Amino acid sequence: METHGEDAAVQAVGALADPARRRLYDYVSSKDEPVAREDAASATGMSRTLAAYHLDRLAEAGLLETSYARDPGRGGPGAGRPAKRYVRSARETSVSVPPRDYRLLAELMTSAVAADDTGRVREALVSAAEAEGTRSATPARTLETELRDRGYEPSDADGSDITLRNCPFHRLAQRHTDLVCGMNHALLRGVLAAHGDDPERARLDPQEGRCCVVLTGSF
Repeated sequence: METHGEDAAVQAVGALADPARRRLYDYVSSKDEPVAREDAASATGMSRTLAAYHLDRLAEAGLLETSYARDPGRGGPGAGRPAKRYVRSARETSVSVPPRDYRLLAELMTSAVAADDTGRVREALVSAAEAEGTRSATPARTLETELRDRGYEPSDADGSDITLRNCPFHRLAQRHTDLVCGMNHALLRGVLAAHGDDPERARLDPQEGRCCVVLTGSF
């Protein structure tokens, strides 16, 4: 791992140590569409100037990405300049002290499983994932808390199904989609079973920008 890469990751994670920046980052991350400074300031209870300062620092750290757009319905002469907007960066940031490369290990292992023509290793992985979901779940917590703590960012905003806005295995899923999504699906089936819920609620429904699994029904 290159030194400048480590330094950038440390600086990015360090940017979230400030409570105000963490609130802004969490708010922007909770939205599917780019967020305007005014909206972020209002949602986090700070002035627009302060919010803009912290948002730009988060963008400089690589945690947010920026774009410019006018509000819907505003255009043409006199509409003013497009406003700066922020969205969570697709770039992953992690820090390990001392340096460890579990990501490389995971990529090597998934590549090896994908290369197994017999399908036996894949079956063993799916079985192990479902068993791990059952074993490691904490039924004393709500299902929403369980999913949130595992990094899925669950949302039932549409009132019908629970979508998972983040995939904890995103990078691996990009390279080995079928394998990783199948493992993820099995893991969530195990989590549901541990919570006394119906494992069949977990279904594969790949969509751009979110986890490949959807849970039918609401919390």
